[in-house]
Amino acid sequence: MSSRLATTLCGISLKNPVLAASGTFAYGIEFQKLTDLTALGGIVVKGLSREPMDGNAPPRMYETEGGMMNSIGLQNIGVRAFVAEKLPLLRTSGTAIIANVFGYSVEDYLEVVRVLDDAKGLAAYELNVSCPNTKHGGIFFSSDPVLLSELVGAIREKTKRPLIVKLSPNVARIEPIARAAAEAGADAISLVNTFIALAIDARTRRPRLGAGFGGLSGPAIKPVALRMVYEASQAVKIPVIGLGGIACGMDAAEFLIAGASAVEVGTANFWDPGAPARIARELDKFLEEEKIASVTALTGTLKIGNT
Repeated sequence: MSSRLATTLCGISLKNPVLAASGTFAYGIEFQKLTDLTALGGIVVKGLSREPMDGNAPPRMYETEGGMMNSIGLQNIGVRAFVAEKLPLLRTSGTAIIANVFGYSVEDYLEVVRVLDDAKGLAAYELNVSCPNTKHGGIFFSSDPVLLSELVGAIREKTKRPLIVKLSPNVARIEPIARAAAEAGADAISLVNTFIALAIDARTRRPRLGAGFGGLSGPAIKPVALRMVYEASQAVKIPVIGLGGIACGMDAAEFLIAGASAVEVGTANFWDPGAPARIARELDKFLEEEKIASVTALTGTLKIGNT
């Protein structure tokens, strides 16, 4: 890949703007024999909680028309095991490592970040705010600007590492949520997370997933994700990371044009573990064909109406 793809994100130097999305690339190191990790712009590891979690009852995944649904339930080994067992190997991967963090209270997030802050080898944190705040009656951080602001502000005070806030699409308007994250101290936002969905087995009259509802992802959500990335990028001045159905280099280019500074590849990893590296190569080819000297020149170039 050429220098055309080189970029920066929140002060982090990236070889290219294509990252592997959280929840689809394990802890990263497991893919070492399947793809060249050094060819990735970065890896966002599986979500980390303060204690290990077993996740939801099976079945946890279901293939849909144009995508997939999952209800993994944020299963993970816990932040301390990650630091002890996974991070030492990840440090040698040759790419930027971003830790995805989640919890059910502000204190949960703070404890995970506290443990990670003492460890070396991480470029940034991505906060998964699509969880219900159990101390506030199950209100989702991602749907309440006030709760989101409190969460981001509390973490901002405790760490100097860049903070990326991963936003949910399950809101009436994305702009107030994006602004709340930015004003509270986020260095970037990423979107979209999965859409709440339901698949039914007509013969058994039961859901296809053990937990009932699940998160819809894949190519089916791409047009909505593009719209929300554009809206969010118009609402804030901090960088936006786009994701949602990216499966080829042209998809990545579209998200950049819509306003993203980088992209994350998720569902495509399930059928092609080499998808992020392949998409980066395809994006490089697109830039060459379009005679664009730097990938940064694509960001925010969408023309709507007479603009």
